[in-house]
Amino acid sequence: MAEELRTEDMTVNMGPQHPSTHGVCRLVLTVDGEIIRDCVPVIGFLHRAIEKMCENRTYAQCIPLMDRFEYCTSMSCNWAFCLAAEKLGDIKVPERGEYLRVIMGELNRIASHLIFVGVTPMDCGALTPFLYTFRERERIMDLFEMTCGQRLTYNYIRVGGVAKDIPPEFIPKCREFLGIFEEKIRDYEKLLVDNPIWIARNKGIGIITPQLVYDYAISGPSARASGVNFDIRKNDPYSIYDLFDFDIPLGTNGDSYDRFNVRVNEMRQSARIVAQALDQLPDGEIRAKVPLKFKPNPGEVYSRIENSRGEMGVYLVSDGGPKPFRMRARGGSYNHLQAVPHIVKGLKIADLVAIFASMDIIMPEIDR
Repeated sequence: MAEELRTEDMTVNMGPQHPSTHGVCRLVLTVDGEIIRDCVPVIGFLHRAIEKMCENRTYAQCIPLMDRFEYCTSMSCNWAFCLAAEKLGDIKVPERGEYLRVIMGELNRIASHLIFVGVTPMDCGALTPFLYTFRERERIMDLFEMTCGQRLTYNYIRVGGVAKDIPPEFIPKCREFLGIFEEKIRDYEKLLVDNPIWIARNKGIGIITPQLVYDYAISGPSARASGVNFDIRKNDPYSIYDLFDFDIPLGTNGDSYDRFNVRVNEMRQSARIVAQALDQLPDGEIRAKVPLKFKPNPGEVYSRIENSRGEMGVYLVSDGGPKPFRMRARGGSYNHLQAVPHIVKGLKIADLVAIFASMDIIMPEIDR
């Protein structure tokens, strides 16, 4: 009688140095050959105490720290903090300042999604999309550099408005970018959407059900890919988003393929918003008059925005002094990482790489 073939589970580490974990994330995998039986995320390798540091600095000094909270969309991180501070201080931002915030925020959303659209295929073995998307991302970085002098951490959005007005060359350069961007998006789609290898690696893989979205408070494109129609810009509008006409891309299956396509289509909608904002951009002040020693009245607030990775919220408590008494921030990646173990069991290690990439998790947003 032939001997029965027996296998046993093995525990392996994926990360914290693994390039496909998009930062210092450690995934402790229990595997049977290539099949994942269990997955336990381990975080904390990048802890920087940004929240506690904000409690020891003035409100203005917190903004450069928020640049580092999630550096792929630093503009949005600045924006979320300033919204909370403005709620505390009952500050109204001038109309031109609001338009400039929307323009910068949506350009930064496109830049972040371009990183995603380039890096996700690279994790699956395709290098060309990365070279394409970073070519367009450089154009956006040029726009940011001419506005505030920086290409990654901007310190541009301030309590009461923005730091400075856009230079004269900004609008023609931005329109030039918008004029070519739709064609570039179609190039990305030609490379991937109907590619049989891309479809095999992503379609039907890592399905997130609407119930799992609600259970883990998944937000942003990862939730909308599962058909959950929720976008803070529409459902709980902030700034002047109610003045713009744009659609919310949705998926149907909640798999890695849908999560990719939703982000691609979100870039189209962001470009649409920027174009409208440029057309409607009014003259006037860019920043409200805020005291140099800003001391909001005692109280607590929570503000939230639609960041590129989902809901980003800032909770502030003021005791009437020049520094936040308490500051806490919420990033979408933390919730997304919690859901990963539930959707990878029974799949292969290669599938985990594609799923992790499709969730657009970034570790600085988790280890904060």
